[in-house]
Amino acid sequence: MTERRTITILGATGSVGGSTLDLIERNAADYQVLALTAHRDVDGLAAAARRVGAERAVIGDESLLPGLRAALQGTAIRAEGGEDAILDAAAAGADWTMAAIVGCAGLRPTMAALRGGRTVALANKESLVSAGALMTDAAQASGATLLPVDSEHNAIFQCFDADRPAGVRRIILTASGGPFRTRSRDEMRSMTPAQAVAHPNWSMGAKISVDSATLMNKGLELIEAYHLFPLDAEGFDVVIHPQSVIHSLVEYVDGSVLAQLGAPDMRIPIAYALAWPRRMETPCERLDLVRIGSLGFEAPDLERFPALALAKAALREGGAAPAILNAANEIAVAAFLEGSIGFLDIASISAETLRCCTPQPPASIEEVLDIDREARAVAAGVKRRYLR
Repeated sequence: MTERRTITILGATGSVGGSTLDLIERNAADYQVLALTAHRDVDGLAAAARRVGAERAVIGDESLLPGLRAALQGTAIRAEGGEDAILDAAAAGADWTMAAIVGCAGLRPTMAALRGGRTVALANKESLVSAGALMTDAAQASGATLLPVDSEHNAIFQCFDADRPAGVRRIILTASGGPFRTRSRDEMRSMTPAQAVAHPNWSMGAKISVDSATLMNKGLELIEAYHLFPLDAEGFDVVIHPQSVIHSLVEYVDGSVLAQLGAPDMRIPIAYALAWPRRMETPCERLDLVRIGSLGFEAPDLERFPALALAKAALREGGAAPAILNAANEIAVAAFLEGSIGFLDIASISAETLRCCTPQPPASIEEVLDIDREARAVAAGVKRRYLR
């Protein structure tokens, strides 16, 4: 690179933020970090800001700002706190922003970054699941470049002919199948949180690991893909691929299928987004197809994994349905991780919440957040009937 690219990382202390920082630290001469944000991890934020020489560090919980200031004492790094400070960091005009704040808390900052008209690498699932049309419209209006960071969407981005989308027939997202891929519904009834978060291939947080176990994660990714790539809802499909080597496939009208392969390491898609339109070296394991030997594929079982069917239905319905599903699933997964409901109850609570909530399609981020709050309240009420 001929000049340093300015960087902001929203959600710097999470898994994606940490992987992004790892790549930046390995290529420090190419990047200047304007801002790092975190919700409550003062020590992790301060340490990261010191390592990369960030211009400012922002803690979401403003009550923790004195601790952040103390941790950054003796540096030139500005310490700030609160939601407004995060929004200000998001809108500060970095060349490249990683949007990795988990949950609906990431909606406003992601929108602020998109309105700035620069490049936004998107790892916040809720931005497209709950507010996909609003986000893509904002990017189009400002001229912002939206780069997907999820391994599946990043793989599609690498294989999709954006200049000639009419030549694409179908997009196929791959799913590992999670830790319960071969389990019966009766067996899954007694699965524990510890078993659900033990993903066979990827190292992820507890919530997304549970989503992988229910296949809800793949359903939400279908909704994201719909907003990122110009096909109708029926043009997206899912196939189970236990090895997690092929990350997604794009089928063309002539019968050709292009796929992106790689080791299951999030630094690969992050690096593609960070260096785009170029590529950069990573320390990731190189793919050894001879050692892997064979690649397997299965159709998803929607009876054993009804969460995927729920997401497909929400995609077809559109409007507020994806936001409702996302909110209900978060309530149910949190209850499962606490041990207060069973594994199979996650999809049941989500389905009941979808039936009970019928708001109008959202026209703003504020309306999305209102729908999210309403759906969470309804899901919390539904959950009480499932408590153990």
